[in-house]
Amino acid sequence: MKNLNELIQSFLASAEFAVLGASTNRVKFGNQVLRHYLKHGKTVYPIHPKEEIIEGCRCFPTLTAAPDTIEAVSIITPPVITEKVIHEAVELGIRKIWMQPGAESQRAVEIARDAEMECIAGEACVLIELR
Repeated sequence: MKNLNELIQSFLASAEFAVLGASTNRVKFGNQVLRHYLKHGKTVYPIHPKEEIIEGCRCFPTLTAAPDTIEAVSIITPPVITEKVIHEAVELGIRKIWMQPGAESQRAVEIARDAEMECIAGEACVLIELR
């Protein structure tokens, strides 16, 4: 099993990302995470059920509706939503998940680990790792 640093490096080495919980509000964490990926030249897809464009990127209402080339998902949603998203990611075969602080729940972590996903939860923030 990989340690935290190895999980982070593997996650950040992915070619395409999704941000669940992306927001049009630049103060919100979901917008900041999206902008950090963009600032670092990453291919990223915002996921939001109602928005069409965030930070110039086309939004998708669900992970299932997004391109099937996504390798890694940053989750910035309430824990109850995170649990639903993890099930969706498992069905899509996505292997790398990063539950940003506050998005994780024990159940979501268990689902991810039972599916043998590379799961980062509760310890690290993508904004700090990409600075």
